[in-house]
Amino acid sequence: MKILVTGSNGQVGHDFKCLAENSRHDWICFDRKGLDISDEQQVADVIARERPHVVINCAAYTAVDKAESEPDRAFAINAYGAANLAKACQAHGAALIHISTDYVFAGDTLAPYEESDPTGPTGIYGESKLAGEQAIAEYLERHIILRTAWVFGAHGNNFVKTMLRLGAERDELGVVADQWGAPTSAAGIAACCLAIAEIIDAKDCAEIPWGIYHFTGLPSTSWHGFAEKIFKDAVAIGLLDKAPKVNAISSDQFPTPAKRPSNSQLDCSKIFNCFQITPDNWEDRLLDVLKLSL
Repeated sequence: MKILVTGSNGQVGHDFKCLAENSRHDWICFDRKGLDISDEQQVADVIARERPHVVINCAAYTAVDKAESEPDRAFAINAYGAANLAKACQAHGAALIHISTDYVFAGDTLAPYEESDPTGPTGIYGESKLAGEQAIAEYLERHIILRTAWVFGAHGNNFVKTMLRLGAERDELGVVADQWGAPTSAAGIAACCLAIAEIIDAKDCAEIPWGIYHFTGLPSTSWHGFAEKIFKDAVAIGLLDKAPKVNAISSDQFPTPAKRPSNSQLDCSKIFNCFQITPDNWEDRLLDVLKLSL
């Protein structure tokens, strides 16, 4: 199978490059310099030339707060870029696996969101990602949209990296405790996408349950709980000498340009029922990431 990955310098894209080293498949990994998905003609030319069986789109504008002042840039990548890929895949018979986000929801419910729940993004980032989902559904039947949340990994900027930096600099810090979700490892997302790609390759098109799926880690926690686990494990393996005191604060005490969802929990039962894919234990994945930082 020939797999084309976009956004290969991002968190998830980087883990695909690691998977490719020990895979029987033919991989083509593009960073933004190699393939700018916001350029419709470039996307069409690359897909026509490479003729992949499956495209995995990891390219995204993920600066949630900056998106509020850069809506054109966010939509160019997250919405129009997704549309460009969908059109090119449709033209050349490729399937598309596209990574989306919990930010398509308002985040104001108590229960984990199911795929069929009403969307309602509260900021530009979520609006642009939802527009990308809608464009893919409009232009391409053979698509899997994978919504995830709270992504962390050994590569790139993320909450784990930020906490490690602050933990080395401070004796005490405040972390939001009234936003709930499930940390999800970049490695786990990459493995999930590869598993789906292999199912797509092995089955007839009509047998694949195309559409939207949720995939996150387990168990659910707050940002405060996530931070405490990061520091506990970092001290245990000698990455930090001591853990800072982590004070629980409210979202109101940590204002940001873009509103964060209070509830980022996603129900992952559909992906298990359709593909037998189970959520990662993020605590195990976290330890793997921390060990890579030693």
